[in-house]
Amino acid sequence: HVQLVESGGGSVQAGGSLRLSCVVSGYAYSDGYCLGWFRQAPGKEREGVATADTDGDPSYAASVKGRFTVSKDNAKNTLYLQMNSLKPEDTAMYYCAADSVGPIFGVGSETDFRYWGQGTQVTVSS
Repeated sequence: HVQLVESGGGSVQAGGSLRLSCVVSGYAYSDGYCLGWFRQAPGKEREGVATADTDGDPSYAASVKGRFTVSKDNAKNTLYLQMNSLKPEDTAMYYCAADSVGPIFGVGSETDFRYWGQGTQVTVSS
């Protein structure tokens, strides 16, 4: 059973930075699961932010490209999301997700991922 635990959320002013972490357990990390970050703002659908596919290659949503960086530390079984130049519209609950296959291209949708963390809140004030 795959478990995902996020941390690192918080409140920052616009232009600031945060780094989210997601510790992954319950499977052989070397099996190469696709890992991703999604977010959901109040009243909106959950949307893909960034993914690292089974080869570790990243994909980003257009709204965050150039500002966010996804990375993996295989030794720590941890997925990261470095978020720079944060904007008020980045305010949302951020979720870590995992799947043995993942999306065919890009960040995909929530239906492409089987396993989910509990989320960590990110709030950006203007």
